[in-house]
Amino acid sequence: MSSTPPSRWSDVRFRRFIGAAIGGIGLVLGAVGLAAGSAIWGLLAGIAALLAGAAAYVAEATSEQRVADAGELRSRVERAEGETALLRTELEAAQRQIDSNQEALAELMTSAPTSSTSGSYDPSDTRVLADPETNLFSEAYFRVALDARIASARRHLRPVAVALLDVVEGGAADDAGRADPLKVTGSIRQTLRDADTACRMADGSFAIILEDTPENGAVWTVERIRRNLTSRHGTHTMWAGVACYPAHAFSTDELLDQANLALESAREWKQDRIEIATAD
Repeated sequence: MSSTPPSRWSDVRFRRFIGAAIGGIGLVLGAVGLAAGSAIWGLLAGIAALLAGAAAYVAEATSEQRVADAGELRSRVERAEGETALLRTELEAAQRQIDSNQEALAELMTSAPTSSTSGSYDPSDTRVLADPETNLFSEAYFRVALDARIASARRHLRPVAVALLDVVEGGAADDAGRADPLKVTGSIRQTLRDADTACRMADGSFAIILEDTPENGAVWTVERIRRNLTSRHGTHTMWAGVACYPAHAFSTDELLDQANLALESAREWKQDRIEIATAD
């Protein structure tokens, strides 16, 4: 395969032809000058030879540059093909991970008991995928979903935020009771995006997973939930702990530990408080 397009080669050949033609003219002029014994004809022959040499040099330099350009272009194409193959491999690995997560979820759904409709709900049962009182996802689903979201975020280099919420009705007095879970659920549903995940934990608190969201976005989302709740249902007190991948942790367990520590710090306050985890 030629390393330079035909049109470029024809241009180079034309320059070489011009150089050869000028060189031929110089040769004729030199012969005439020799026969006539005239210095002027010799000078003209020298000038023609100089022009011929210059034309040949330009043609050769142009040819080498274009060969080098073609080699660089070929190298770029090869690098692009290598990157494409790498992306294809990563995509296949991501698809396998998605398939694995879907299979795990399908197994959970298949084995999930129907106790949620019979009133004998056990929050410690890891097979239960939904909280029967709020119809939010359960803690068991939360852990499976968080594993999948972190795996996806690791591949695509995107952040994932987790927020744990504890809400009481009224002020933060010692005897304040837990807020009505349906009221909290309504505010959460009205605030979150379709890509986000809301769950109710076994201890009655709430957990949300926020796709492609750094810590400042997670704090604003929690604040919007709080404002929605108080504007619709009166005074409530909300404590929240926020942790983000990869800013605060690199695994599911570490991220949950950080979020729980932040929530414990928030609970020390007597008013609404959102605490952000600290990176180790």
